[in-house]
Amino acid sequence: MEPLSRRSILAGAAGVAGASLTGCAAATPAATPAASPTPSVSVDTTPRWPLTGVPLKDGESPKRIAVTVKVASTKADPLNRGLNEADIVFVGADGYHDLPTGESETRLAAVFHSTYAEAEQPVRSMRPVDAALLSPITGIIGSSGGTGWVQKYMASFSKYLVTKYEDIKVPGKEYTHEASKTSWRSVVAHPKLIAKLTKEFQDGPPQNYLPWASSDAEVSTVNGQAAGSIQVPWTLKMTYEMKYTWDAKKQVYLRSVPWGPHKLLNGTRVTTDNVLVILAEKVEGMITTDGTITEGGSHPEPVYRIVNGTGAFHYAHGGKYVSGTWTKGAVNEVFKFTVADGTPLKVAPGRTFIELPGAKSKVVFKA
Repeated sequence: MEPLSRRSILAGAAGVAGASLTGCAAATPAATPAASPTPSVSVDTTPRWPLTGVPLKDGESPKRIAVTVKVASTKADPLNRGLNEADIVFVGADGYHDLPTGESETRLAAVFHSTYAEAEQPVRSMRPVDAALLSPITGIIGSSGGTGWVQKYMASFSKYLVTKYEDIKVPGKEYTHEASKTSWRSVVAHPKLIAKLTKEFQDGPPQNYLPWASSDAEVSTVNGQAAGSIQVPWTLKMTYEMKYTWDAKKQVYLRSVPWGPHKLLNGTRVTTDNVLVILAEKVEGMITTDGTITEGGSHPEPVYRIVNGTGAFHYAHGGKYVSGTWTKGAVNEVFKFTVADGTPLKVAPGRTFIELPGAKSKVVFKA
């Protein structure tokens, strides 16, 4: 989902001038030094879960479909269920102008593959950025649908994704409804059952989503800077902030949202092993299947310039962080990351939260 720095090797040719020496024996040519053996490159062949990088245990198989559930994460609907069982959680812009500043809160895309949570809620609609984020994974998306043009846009990527909407008027097994809530706030998704709604993509993700490190010593943050806390401001006025605090005892980051600690319905704190912040330009508008983006429109949505794009990133693990540059090619290609020192990023195996606050977010790291 890191381009290596290219080095040109300049070979110089040395010209040797020689005089004709009568009666002298011809000079004996110098012996050619033996070529140094080419160093072997260590290749990690450990079978791993493609979305966490965790080595497979005996009897485990990654050949199962990845299930994404789109859910709300707002002050009005703060409680989720299965985020701590998701391999990757993408945090993107919601799109509704629901903050006092007139800007948008956030929406989550929780991806379940190595483990299917029993339930996740409250189910919400898709956003166009889901195509770029999820096509490299392939799989099925559980959601409440989306506005007309977004549904058509997402349907155009059926080669990589299956979209199965809940029908709020027809409760079923895959989506159930809480009697204590009304409208979409009542909808609960069941990933294990959603996985059975299609026969596509049953071999699982076709590639590793992130560049996994093969050992603790290889993780890029080993020599990184302190990241005991991470502040990720959202919105144009930078007043809506996500925060991650490193818990050295539990060896995880504890997540907080603008209104306090991020907790699940059962009171458990939301945690993650890795925090990846991808800074990409975001506009309110529309996007076509050929990648053309226009601002505004009859029903604008948050659109990120990610496909065939580039930008900055920050990656944190173990209380430290590194920064660098990301690139991404086609919609189904993974991100590639290069650390500022020119080395390819190596991510620690584990669960990852990926924040996309916009290109201008001033991320703050503190010891």
